[in-house]
Amino acid sequence: MKLSALLESAEPGILNLQEAAQSSASGIVSRTVLDADQLRVTLFSFAAGQSLTEHATPARALVQILSGSCEFVLAGKASVLKAGDFVHMPPGALHAVRATEAFTMLLTLLRPSSDA
Repeated sequence: MKLSALLESAEPGILNLQEAAQSSASGIVSRTVLDADQLRVTLFSFAAGQSLTEHATPARALVQILSGSCEFVLAGKASVLKAGDFVHMPPGALHAVRATEAFTMLLTLLRPSSDA
């Protein structure tokens, strides 16, 4: 079942991300915050030990760590990220993530304009 975005793309809105984050004792929970023509914002909550294997996206991606910490591998280089850290990934950048403890991140995908 696909849930609707937490904010409507055609309307102004305010959302508390800490309240919107849904934790899982043993998995990964994702919630779409906003889905607009050239932008998708998704809130992820990872249980400790959960991971996403190496992958890439065709969109430019921005990641903000909101709470907890993780090991983030970007272009073959591993870094430990914690709340307040920010990641920029150009289109096609290979990356992976592993929760060293429960953590929450915000992923923003910037899609190219269909007019381009």
